This record gives sequence, C-alpha cells and structure tokens, in this order.
Amino acid sequence: MATYYPTMRDNPEPVVLALDGGSSKTDAVLVAADGTVLGRSRVGPSNHQLVGLDGAMDSLGAAIADVTEAAGISEPPFPLCDVGVYCLAGLDLPVDEEHLASAIALRGWTGSDLLFNDTFAVSRAGTTSTWGVGVVCGTGLNCAGLGPDGASVRFPALAELSGDFAPGGSWLGVRALGLALRAGDGRGSPTLLSRRVPAHFDEDDADAVLTGVYSGTIPYSRLFELARVLLDAAADGDAPARESANLLADEVAAFAGAAIIRLGVADTAVEVVLGGGIFDTRDGGFHARVAQRIHAVAPRAVLRRLTAPPVLGAALLGLDAIGADDGAKERLRAALSSG
Repeated sequence: MATYYPTMRDNPEPVVLALDGGSSKTDAVLVAADGTVLGRSRVGPSNHQLVGLDGAMDSLGAAIADVTEAAGISEPPFPLCDVGVYCLAGLDLPVDEEHLASAIALRGWTGSDLLFNDTFAVSRAGTTSTWGVGVVCGTGLNCAGLGPDGASVRFPALAELSGDFAPGGSWLGVRALGLALRAGDGRGSPTLLSRRVPAHFDEDDADAVLTGVYSGTIPYSRLFELARVLLDAAADGDAPARESANLLADEVAAFAGAAIIRLGVADTAVEVVLGGGIFDTRDGGFHARVAQRIHAVAPRAVLRRLTAPPVLGAALLGLDAIGADDGAKERLRAALSSG
C-alpha cells in the first residue's frame, strides 16, 4: 500500500529512507532534507525471526519499491538516497545486527545504513528531543533508550530466555486462560475470567478454549486477544486479573527503570515513551502502577503515550543523522503525526 504526494514530487532530492519493520507490517517513508515527506508505503511483516532473513529482505524491498513509486520516482537509482534508517523488530542481539546489516548492505538501497531495534523508533517518535526511553508493550515487551550523550541501551527481549518474567501481551493472554482454568479445577481463586475467557471465543467454558487451542481450531496466536479481556477484568475489580496486570506493569517499569539507570538520567526529566496496544487499556490501575514504579526510579520522568506512527521516529533518526534543523523535523512530525 502506497500513499501518494502529488504536490511534492517536484522535489528531486530524497535524503532519508526510513523503515519501521515489525511482526505484522513494515512502514516506509522517503523524506527530503527540509522534512518534506515525498512518499509513504506499507507492506507485510519484516521480522526475520518470523519470516526468515530472505523474507525480511523481500518485505523491505517491496516497501522501498512502493515508497519510491509513491514519490513519483519511476526508475529509482540505487543507492536511493544518502541515509537509510532501518528500525527492525527482531534486531535484538549483535548476531542479528551482523546478519541484517550484511543483507541490507548487499542490496545497496542507501548510501549509509543505520540499523536500530524498532523500539528506538518508538522512543524517537514520542520524545520532544533527540534522546529518551521507549517501551513497547504489544504482543511482546521491549525497551530501548538513547542518552543525552549519545549512549544507547537495549535489551535482548527474548521472553523467558532472556529473563523477561512477564513478556508482554502474549504472556498476559496465556495467563488469562490459565487463571480461568485454575479457577475451574480448584487450583486458583474465583475470577471473572471463568466466564469472560470462553465468552470471548464463543465457547462454553475454559476447558473448551484449551481444547480448541490444543487441537488447532483456535489459533494459539489468538490468545493475545485475552490480554485485553484480563485488563478489563482487572479494571472491574477482579483480584486474580489485577495481580497479573500488576506483574506486567512491574515488568514494564523494570525495563524502563533499568534503561534510565544505565543511561545515568535518573535525576533528569527523562521522557519515557509508552507504545504498543497494551497501553490502550482502560485499566487505570495498570497505568497508575507503571507511572508509580517508574517515578520511584526517576521522580522527574515524563511519561508520554505514543500516538504517532513509529516510522516517524525512524525518519527523525535519519534527520538527526544529517543534521537537519528543527524546522525540518517539525515539518516531518506534522506530516506523519496524523497516521
């Protein structure tokens, strides 16, 4: 899917190609030095952990083809522009960076390639300066940060394997089913989830949901949907759901707090950007606990809910790299913040 900017095609000088690649979609924008957006596109997933390295390169290539078409560049030269910013899910360990950097360099899409975990795009999109901390909590959970001195921190974010005790919405959804099952067989306390979990899948009881997941009639990936069910139950006063929501809130704060301490900015008004679908919850207790735990580490921290698309952050990182002025960044932010 490409977005066309017919009034902007007279500008022949794209300088930044920015991509935000995730497990469900890949967004791309092509930007001029003054912050003008020349084109936008969206294609499918590019997380190499899910689609493989070749699949990831195919998705990035498709996004780049679409965005150049959207910019009115019928026969794009390669390298397409000076700077390419690739903010990619699955770029968790140095070995990921090694493999992805080599594969991207081989394509020759951009003059210089800047690779970041996609959490850095979330952080940059939501901060008012060039530094801060970003936490993404959707199906998974990750955190990354840039300090005022240019230092960076990130985490492996490989769920239990890397010590993540409550790794995001997928974990919370599985937990919701577990709580419903335990309430039914006597291992756990009564919970609203006993009714709400099966109702979500139009099943009679939690055992039927378990059977559906086990047999494949209910895709395992759909258990993520139960994260919202659990958070709604917590908001409605359900004690087992509240305990689990608190565990996830504490893990969010643990990531953010560790990044703040490692960056040495605990005594500053560090901006902490919260991105991902879990933060859309109506559960005020979840939001309050995240804020309380982060402020216990950094009392002056400013929490911001990300409303702009993360690809904005990738593009801003590109403008940062070329030394663009504030006017260019504001023009870019205005163009992309609406969607």
